[in-house]
Amino acid sequence: MTGHSLTHLDASGHARMVDVSDKNETFRKAIAAAEVHMHPRTLALIMSGSMPKGDVLATARIAGIMAAKKTADIIPLCHPLRLTSVSVELVPVDDKIEITATVTTKDATGVEMEALTAVSVAALTLYDMCKAVDRGMRIDKTRLQHKSGGRSGDYNAD
Repeated sequence: MTGHSLTHLDASGHARMVDVSDKNETFRKAIAAAEVHMHPRTLALIMSGSMPKGDVLATARIAGIMAAKKTADIIPLCHPLRLTSVSVELVPVDDKIEITATVTTKDATGVEMEALTAVSVAALTLYDMCKAVDRGMRIDKTRLQHKSGGRSGDYNAD
């Protein structure tokens, strides 16, 4: 199966990478989000720069960007893409840090997985750097917020 048959299964029902060779390269964008809930004391340590492992937000931001660039290496059957931009924002709100990743490309397939991977790895990095202080942190609400470009059209979460 090739061309317009966008499935991860071949004619025998075995997993394979989707053939996107017939798809046009267009501008594509995805935005994903996640939250890391924590004790207010933990958030205060992060914001004051007093966490024992260093600058948690800067490290999580870089980890998210690097993860987006390596998505095809860690998600089976995901296409390697030429990313044109990746941004990861981490914003403290009440007892949590809200993470948002925006990923763009001009390619034949979308960047939803790259955006979701970026927020997931940024959240895991936050957890890793703070777990000695707060093992009760919770990663929550990982989701795709927006997708544009490509044959399937735009998506905006409710």
